[in-house]
Amino acid sequence: MTKKYTSITEYINDFPKQVADELEKIRQCIIKEAPNSEELISYNMPAFKQNKILVYFAAFKNHIGFYALPSGNKEFETELSKYKTGKGSIQFPLDKPIPYDLIRRIIRFRLEEISK
Repeated sequence: MTKKYTSITEYINDFPKQVADELEKIRQCIIKEAPNSEELISYNMPAFKQNKILVYFAAFKNHIGFYALPSGNKEFETELSKYKTGKGSIQFPLDKPIPYDLIRRIIRFRLEEISK
């Protein structure tokens, strides 16, 4: 049975230190770029909402998934070409540096998009 999370802190604390540190850095990127957003757990993953869902993120065995919805992936298609992606998902491998600058730019794009 899968554990049901109630907070992002609880979610992050369930992972080994290296992964938890990366998750926390992503969380802080989102907080810095979207200080008025609300933290929540949705689909049992960390998410941030500002009127609408801004982004989700989650840890897996070999990567951190970042979910900027289809529009975020489409807007940054060229820069994301070196990562495994799906319609609205991006996989950042845990054995490579996480592209925090790219994450920040995706968050800014999503903020602009949901404010329209």
